[in-house]
Amino acid sequence: MKKTPPCSACSRTADEPTIAVSRLERYITGWLLSGDIAQHTERTIDNRRRLMDQLIWFLRHRSFDDCGVLELRQFFAYLSHGHEEPGGRWGNPTCRKPLRPASIHTYHGHIRTLFGWIVNEGGLASSPMDRIPPPVLRRDQLIPFNDRQLDLLVRCARISKQPKRDEAIVLFLLDTGVRCSEICSLRIKDVDMKSRLCTVVGKGNKVRQVPFGAVCAKALWVMLKSREDQSEDQPLFLGQRSRTGTEYLTRSGLQQMIERLSRAAGIKGVRASPHTFRHTFAIAFLRAGGNVFSLQAMLGHESIDMTRRYVYIAQADVQNQHRQFSPADRLHRPCR
Repeated sequence: MKKTPPCSACSRTADEPTIAVSRLERYITGWLLSGDIAQHTERTIDNRRRLMDQLIWFLRHRSFDDCGVLELRQFFAYLSHGHEEPGGRWGNPTCRKPLRPASIHTYHGHIRTLFGWIVNEGGLASSPMDRIPPPVLRRDQLIPFNDRQLDLLVRCARISKQPKRDEAIVLFLLDTGVRCSEICSLRIKDVDMKSRLCTVVGKGNKVRQVPFGAVCAKALWVMLKSREDQSEDQPLFLGQRSRTGTEYLTRSGLQQMIERLSRAAGIKGVRASPHTFRHTFAIAFLRAGGNVFSLQAMLGHESIDMTRRYVYIAQADVQNQHRQFSPADRLHRPCR
């Protein structure tokens, strides 16, 4: 028996900003169109459309006529616990896994932007999202691969079905810290082997250059040498089942490849994801004495606050090393 949702109107304060769900749908259409006019990337618009479809699905599923602070809070609670429902999250039996805090943080950012746009358009006097703080992203969730795990991943890549490609991908992810979408869109002409620089198109179509080392360069050279078509406009990394040599590696294909290598390597306790290589690169760069502002530029972060998440982990590592190898402490150890 379906539970009757609480009367949201009875739970509201007098000054709470609310909007009818039917009006919200129209504003969402306008918001997506404005993003298209503003030349937002196709991926950004597609992500926003998917998230907004899920928000509207939830409001309709719960029979809410209006959307305000209470309904949005219930939506974010559903993001955390919807996978526990009998039909799965979004009524999809395959959605049985909890969402990561970072994913919920992404929902929060897009929905906050939407309601900010509605306020600017005069649809609301204030945003209900002003009363809903973003979820906490704990630093201990940024767990990198350790040296042994990296060595195992490279070894497993060398004996995979596409060893030259897979080894080049693993080393490139480790050496550059690029995002999943960025590595999948690379073309051969984006890589300069002489200067060992790669031109990357990041979020918001922002272009940056990231360096890579000699070992990575050699792996790339070996991979490209084995390919028949080395035209500049061809994808740098081909899809697993690419037959024409023109099919880009997809994000899901990259994720599946990393998961496959992680299983073969017996890696546990670390998320098997391309983004884990990004964490690993950032933390290793700082541990080796790299500058946080240089790291910000290489990662393509708009805010230095995003980069400082890695500083905390790197500094904690330095403190642990000091406790273990403190010269003064070692000097005063009792003689044996």
